[in-house]
Amino acid sequence: MNVERFLRLIAGSFVLLSVALGYFVSPWFLAFTAFVGLNLVQSAFTNWCPMMSVLRKAGVRDSDAQPLEHAA
Repeated sequence: MNVERFLRLIAGSFVLLSVALGYFVSPWFLAFTAFVGLNLVQSAFTNWCPMMSVLRKAGVRDSDAQPLEHAA
């Protein structure tokens, strides 16, 4: 899996978990849902996300694309 797929998996999991916690435990957990949403919006404009930096440092590769071989 690449960074983009991991990012979607983590963001979706955080949203589902925080909505469940907001429903069953305390509505204050919905603030975490808002934080994840705001982070996704800002990353759409800036093309930078803190979780992507963490994933890259953890060794997750950027893309599934294979490098092109140049014929000599």
